[in-house]
Amino acid sequence: MSEEQFKKCGDSMDPEWRRVDFSTFVLSLGTSVMMHLGQGPIEGESRATANLPLARHVIDIIAMLKDKTRGNLDEDEERLVETVLFDLRLKFVDACKGASSVTQSE
Repeated sequence: MSEEQFKKCGDSMDPEWRRVDFSTFVLSLGTSVMMHLGQGPIEGESRATANLPLARHVIDIIAMLKDKTRGNLDEDEERLVETVLFDLRLKFVDACKGASSVTQSE
């Protein structure tokens, strides 16, 4: 498939949907973490399954992006990254506690 074919394929999509900026990228990564924490259904499965190592990996990616973009983000982007990281880290710790309590009770 050529790049031109790729571009034409998405031409009918809403331009706002196709737009990628730093904030939507960070939110997309955050959604990925939530899926890895078992917070959303996976297509074709009856229930969501958690994958804590993958969740941790994506959280670490967001932290790396925060470090690499320091001084280059506007105030709203900085606040978004801080908030997303804080929330995801809390949810990750809760998921770890839940996983260890399940493991201990078995």
